[in-house]
Amino acid sequence: MGLFKRNPFGHILWVKKWLIRILGAATHRRFRGFNELQIEGSDIIKNLPDTNVLFISNHQTYFADVVAMFHVFNASLSNREDSIKNIGYLWNPKLNIYYVAAKETMKAGLLPKILAYVGSISIERTWRSEGKDVNRQVKMSDISSIGTALNDGWVITFPQGTTTPFKPIRKGTAHIIKRYKPVVVPIVIDGFRRSFDKKGLRIKKKNIFQSFEIKQPLEIDYENESIDSIVEKIEYAIEQHPSFLKVIPQDELEEMERMNQELRDM
Repeated sequence: MGLFKRNPFGHILWVKKWLIRILGAATHRRFRGFNELQIEGSDIIKNLPDTNVLFISNHQTYFADVVAMFHVFNASLSNREDSIKNIGYLWNPKLNIYYVAAKETMKAGLLPKILAYVGSISIERTWRSEGKDVNRQVKMSDISSIGTALNDGWVITFPQGTTTPFKPIRKGTAHIIKRYKPVVVPIVIDGFRRSFDKKGLRIKKKNIFQSFEIKQPLEIDYENESIDSIVEKIEYAIEQHPSFLKVIPQDELEEMERMNQELRDM
């Protein structure tokens, strides 16, 4: 690797590598120590192509979800089987992993700016800005940035665009899938909103069961399938279709509502 070799977004790769190593070492015990991350499906990661892969996931915290994915993906590529034991996998991390995040979130402080350098595709949300509802046009430059990242590697996105559970899937994700035809890999996480604060930076509770399930890639007819059909597939794949509400324990529903109220009060 050349000393000043950069990715398509201008980030120097050796700097990104060291940031992943340092942040990974600093966060490892959050998923294997204070809490134990139970992983399922890591063999799927090893069989994916090096580029044009889109991970879709439900969303529980701003940052802990993505950090867990960087751990799991790199551990899986280093032949860990459903485990992030032994952080040696961080020494040679996959550098072409990106994640979609709100631009205002990634500018809010030094740590978010550092995390943005690790791989953020920062976009302007069309429905929310500075805590207020808005209605803006999608910026084509944001769509193009996601396409650039897919062409270079893997992209993580949270198609609900919020940490509030069971919110509608944003159709923009389906349009991206139709346009760029990536391999679409669903991920379902749980336990993060109980073990971390809303931002995913502070440990709120210890000994919480955290789960991380990687599912088989979706079968999608990119040419003929409708946007609504793809949206519905996403809802079921990441277990955010309204029908899943019926199987959630009452105490978890109450906890979700409490956290939602906290978000509304901010």
